[in-house]
Amino acid sequence: MAQVFDRSSNALARMSLVLTGLIVIALGVGLDQLQRSPWVTRQGQRPDQPVPFSHKHHVEGLGLQCQYCHTSVEKSSYAGIPPTKTCINCHAQIWTNAALLEPVRHSWATGESINWIKVHDLPDYVYFNHEIHVNKGIGCASCHGRVDEMPLMYMQNTLQMEWCLNCHRNPGVNLRPTSEIYNMAWAGPSEEKPVACTSTGKGGPTAQSVSCKVVDKGGPLNVSLETTGGMTQTFTSQADLGRFLTQQYHIRSANELSSCEVCHR
Repeated sequence: MAQVFDRSSNALARMSLVLTGLIVIALGVGLDQLQRSPWVTRQGQRPDQPVPFSHKHHVEGLGLQCQYCHTSVEKSSYAGIPPTKTCINCHAQIWTNAALLEPVRHSWATGESINWIKVHDLPDYVYFNHEIHVNKGIGCASCHGRVDEMPLMYMQNTLQMEWCLNCHRNPGVNLRPTSEIYNMAWAGPSEEKPVACTSTGKGGPTAQSVSCKVVDKGGPLNVSLETTGGMTQTFTSQADLGRFLTQQYHIRSANELSSCEVCHR
């Protein structure tokens, strides 16, 4: 029987298989990068809000604490959006006729809520409890970034599952004393500024069971701490402080925290 295909067809067939494999791999890598891109995650995007509220002005400029507007951060699953009354407390006296505050005045006059666009918006299939994170020593900036430097609010992190798991597998790197939860500039202990901590015996399995203070360079390590007789320990690295706080805050093991049912219920 005469040969139907030329010998070069074998090479072409092999090349086709290789090219098909490369195309499949390229598509997989491309889709993987796409789902991590800001186009999908909305990371870094600043949505147009009804009122161009500046956290930089209110937090850094005026010195407002997070809890003044977000009153439920320590006691609710949701941080909550402040009611219009919170805005009116100040803006009934200052900037009373500013055009950009018209939505606030309209809301106050009519009782209609301001339609804020949620920046940190998790999917419905994700369970997230804001209260437990704050009470276990996770600072605002760990998730939300330096909001005191944001003229307009945007999402600092991706909020994707791998980002959450990175912390759940090693929570110590983000733990801090309760006195520093709302400190946007907290950088952790160092040789220049060690942190002294002791157990207070209060609060049970919450962050309130530890009292910590930053020690200025050259200052005495014998700082005054609320204590019930526990030994004061001084830390010069976040790794060491994180291990101590993980134990004192009664934070569960990495295996438990990274279990599916923790976030998907």
